Order: sequence, then structure tokens, then C-alpha cells
Amino acid sequence: MKKDHFLKRRSLKLLTLFVIMVVLVLIFLAAVFRTIRSDRHLPPHTAVIHDRALRGAIVSQDGYTLSRSNKSYQATVFAPSIAPGKRELFFRLFSIYSGLDEAQLKKAFTDRKGRPRKGYVTLSKHIDASTAIYLKSLAYKLRRMGVFRTVTDRHGIERLYGLDIVENGEIREFPLHDTLTPALGYVRARNVGRYSEIFGVKGLEKRYEKYLNKSQDGLIRGKRDVLGTVIRNRNSVRIPRKDGYTVHLSIPLALQKRVEVTLDKMKEETGAKEIVAAVMESRTGRLLALASSERYDPAHITQNDISKLNAKFTEYPYEPGSVIKPLTLSIALDLGRVTPQTWFKTYNGGPFYISKRQKITDDEAFDSLTATDIIVHSSNIGISQIAWRLTGKEFHDGLVRFGLGQRTGIDLNRELPGRIKSARLLNKKPHEANQAYGYGMTATFMQLFKAHNAFNNDGIIVTPHLVDYLEAYDGRRFRIDPKTFPAHRAIKASTARKIHTILEKVVREGTGVAAQYPGLDVGGKTGTAHIAAHGHYTRRYNSSFFGFADDDRGHRYEIGVLVIEASKYHKYFASQSAVPTFRKIVDSLVELGYLKPNLSPEQQAQMAAKEKKRREAARKKQQERTRQVKELLRKQREQMRRKAREEERRHRPAVRPPHPPVRHYRSPTPPKRHPTPHDALPDMF
Repeated sequence: MKKDHFLKRRSLKLLTLFVIMVVLVLIFLAAVFRTIRSDRHLPPHTAVIHDRALRGAIVSQDGYTLSRSNKSYQATVFAPSIAPGKRELFFRLFSIYSGLDEAQLKKAFTDRKGRPRKGYVTLSKHIDASTAIYLKSLAYKLRRMGVFRTVTDRHGIERLYGLDIVENGEIREFPLHDTLTPALGYVRARNVGRYSEIFGVKGLEKRYEKYLNKSQDGLIRGKRDVLGTVIRNRNSVRIPRKDGYTVHLSIPLALQKRVEVTLDKMKEETGAKEIVAAVMESRTGRLLALASSERYDPAHITQNDISKLNAKFTEYPYEPGSVIKPLTLSIALDLGRVTPQTWFKTYNGGPFYISKRQKITDDEAFDSLTATDIIVHSSNIGISQIAWRLTGKEFHDGLVRFGLGQRTGIDLNRELPGRIKSARLLNKKPHEANQAYGYGMTATFMQLFKAHNAFNNDGIIVTPHLVDYLEAYDGRRFRIDPKTFPAHRAIKASTARKIHTILEKVVREGTGVAAQYPGLDVGGKTGTAHIAAHGHYTRRYNSSFFGFADDDRGHRYEIGVLVIEASKYHKYFASQSAVPTFRKIVDSLVELGYLKPNLSPEQQAQMAAKEKKRREAARKKQQERTRQVKELLRKQREQMRRKAREEERRHRPAVRPPHPPVRHYRSPTPPKRHPTPHDALPDMF
């Protein structure tokens, strides 16, 4: 009986043990199955290195880079991982290696309420490639120095963090700062995931966006080693990076900078709000300079630069004034309504009524003038009578052939078309007269520049352009399709030559005499026009000069200058502002070898003496300016010292005046008495 009971108990124990073992095995198998089915976050057997393509560069005709892209990096660190005793060392070393301010770094480690941050801290998002290399080296050194400590995460796993330098996008660099702005334009960045991409907003950066960004990212994919590095062998895949096209301009930096310096000086002399200028090859339309006195650094645009962002070449329509007169005369000449020798009554300068209530006058008094002299002396009365020999449609269509009232097609991103009167309005004498001398209409600088070039190109209109060709990542070059910049005839070649001769006379005898240059064929037309505001004309002016400079070796250049609102006395006249600017640009063309004056030995000697005199005057002026600056600095230093002494005296603690010295009186010393014989005896009593 006892034996059966014992066997039953043992069987029960064995059964229980078996059940427990089965349950444990099932739990183990379930755990294994779950592990197999779950994502264990194991590193893959392969690794991929992405090599993101960059935006193309913009380069001048003589090979200087105006804008380019480089990779941008971000520096982050896990704040709790920095050892408390070595935080100051971390701040000091990172500041030295990155060039960032140490105080700003410390500020990044606290939130708005001044509490220390507990997670990742972004130290900088705009680190260039060279600085990133130094910071990666620093990260390795900081680990060896024990600056970072292990941190236990919420799962109880100890992790060692460090300084992370990762690629986060690209940055646009402008090595020459404000050169060629605003035509060059500027860019902005947009975030695509964690990566920052660049896109053009204005100017050439916007106009050639599809070519600059015509790129393909590269990558390297293959098996990895234990450190995660791609093993490069025949099984690995490599796709090369293809950057965007490089845009090569027709503008040489040497001439562009000289023109910009000239405009800066003339702006100071005239007190103008802005001066713009352009130089172009008359036959091809290739721009050699496109400059403004109002420039900005595209990499650091400030609030004061907002007004400078719009290019006045194409985005500032204005009433051009007398520079329209050669166009009016050329249309009449082309249709055979007048000849250069046709006489017109000019009534000694007026007043001359173009309607019952509206009268016009001339600055110079002549009883009569030929069509040629009407341009030379800029007669409003004479050009009005020439325009009246045209129908409204003939006048309107003639201006359209010159490109007015429509966009020029220059390769900038934005252009305003201006406005000319309709053929119906031009059938009315007052409207036709007003437009004949450049009022009651608007045009941009580039429209007038393009139109006047026809007089130096046998009547053919060419489209100004800044870009010569595009270069792909592999060195292939692509010329711009000529259809992109079409050319057409505005007037007959014979008519263009007649106007060409008249414009030369303007420089010899008329309002453009300051543009003369010995040994060169120089011609052009001045224009000074009131600026309209609030329905009436004000005492503010736009002054312009459009002309040409040619030599006998076949070099032909069109040059245009616009001076916006010159404020100094009499400088608003084009002859006092735009024409001298034109002449200085011609000087630059000669000095750089674009023009070769045909000078006799005597003229060469005169020019050399004149240049020497000019240089000497410039040197003396610079010396005087240096002396004035030194004197100003000396006075400022003296004033600062005086203020410092006064400040020190003001903050010095008040000291009570000392008491007068106390004199201790002593009784006067008795006079010395000579010893007597009794004094000499010994004391024996």
C-alpha cells in the first residue's frame, strides 16, 4: 500500500516536471520565433555613401568665379555626454577650430529660460568644407582627451556620444562680394527633408536656374566592413556625381570693376541716387560691362540692401527725354519725309504752341535749324515739326521696330516693357510732339541702349546678352542658341549712317563735347528729363547719354549711362554728369586695349602729358584726402581721451579735503651757555 502511494507521488512529480519543461521549451521557441520575425535593427551587410551634386558656378570672361556652391555641414553634440569638468575645454577648443564666438556656444546649451538642455545641441548649421575637416579632427582628439563620458539611456545601455559633423546641404559663395550685382542676382535655400537646396531668386541666378541646377547626385554602394566603411571592389557600384552647368559670361572682370569704380566716383561727385552703365559690342550684342553704383553682397543681404535688389537696367521705366530725338529723326529719314539738310523754323527758342494751351521752348535760341542741327542743339520745337510729318501709325510702328514698348530679351530674369502711345493718340499733334522729344512715354535703360546701338550697327537691332556659353561637368561646351537673342533691321543702313554722322557732330559741337577722345570716332545723344510725381513734373531729373566709341581697326562699342536724380548744383544736366561718366568709360576701354586710338605723334605726346597731369592731380588729391583723414583721426583720438578723462573724473569717489596740518609748538631751546669754573669742578658735596 505504501509502495503504491510512493509510486503515485513520484509519477506526479515527474509529470509536473515534464509539463514545466514543455512550457519552458514552448516559451523558448516562442521567443526565438518572435526574434526571427521582429526587426532587430542589425546593421545591413551593405552600405551606401551619397555624394550630392552641387549647383553650377558663374564665371567671368577672364576666368574669375563670381558665384559657386560648396557643401555645408552641421555640428551637433549630445549635451549630457560632455564631462562636467571639461566643458570649458570643449567650448574653448570648438571656438578656436570653428571661429565661432565662445559666448554664443555656451548660450546654445541653455533654453530660453536659462535651463541647461538635456538632448542634442546644434552648434552651427553653416560650416564650410574646410572647417568641417578641422572639426572632424577635433572630434577625434576630444575623445582621446576624455572630454566625452558614457551616458546610460532609458534602456540601461551605456552609450558614448561625441561631436558629430554631418553634411546638411550646400551654401552659395560669392568670392568677389558685390561685383556685377544686381545683374548677378541672389539665391535662397529650401529644405528638402534634412537637406538644404539652393535656388535662384533674381538676376542670372534665376534666369539660368534650369542649367545651374541640371545635376545628378552620385553614390557608392557595396559591402561594408565592421566599421561601416564600403569595401570597394568589382562588386561595388559607383555612380559619379554630375554638378550643374557652369555659366561663362561675356563680361571680363577687369573692365567691369573699372566701370563700377567710375560709377562710384561719379555718384559722389553728382550726388545721384544711382548711376547705371553698360558697354556692348555693337555687332554681336555681347555685353562687356553692366554696372550699377548701388550694389550689395548676395551672401549678406541687409535691410539697407532691399532697394538695391531690383536691377535698374530693366526694372526702372522712366521718361527718357531728348535721347528719343535721334529715333524720331531716323524714322522720318527712313520714310523720306525729311533729309539731314531740311530746314525748320524754330522761332528763336519759342514759346511754340503745340496745342491751344500747351507750349514748348528750347534751351538755345535759333530762328531756324536744319534736321541735323535740331539733334545737335536738341531742339524740342524742331523735332516736334519733324514728328508731325509722320502719321501716328508710322511713328508708332517705327518705335516698335526699335524695340520700345516691349521687352528687350536680355538674359535677366525680370524686365518691364515700358509704354509708348498708341497709333490713335499719336495722330494728335500734342501727343506726337510730346513723344517726339521723349515725354509722355516710358522706356527702360536697356531698351534705349539696344535701340541706339542700331546707329552703330548699320540699322540692325541686336539683343544684349551676358552669357557666352555653358560648360557641363565633363568639359563639354554649349553655345547659346542664336534664336534666343534674335536680331532684326530697324532702319536702312544708309539712314543709320546718316544718324551716326549726326551723333558725331553732337559730340564735336553740341551737348556731348565732353565725350570727345582724340583718334576715336565718338558720337551720342544726351537727355535730361523731369521726373513726374503725383500728376505733375518735379525739380528732380534723370540724365542719360547713349553713344558709341569706334576705332579704325573695326572695334565698335555702344556705351550707355543713366544718372538717376543727381542732386548737386547743375549736375542734373546730362552734359555735366552722364557725358563725363561716358568719357571715363572710354578711357578704361583704351587703357585695357579694347580701343586703339589713331593718334599722331603730337597727339600721343599731348595725351601722355595730359595723363601725367591727371595722375599727378589724382596723387595730390589722394595725399590731401589722406592728410584730412589723419587729421580727423587725430581729433577723434583727442576727443576720446578728453571724454575718458571727464568720465574718470565724474566717476572718481569724492575725497574730503584733508585737515590743515597740526603744528606742535615746543618751548624755545635756551641759548647755549659757556661752562664756568664751578661747572668744571667735581660734585663732591
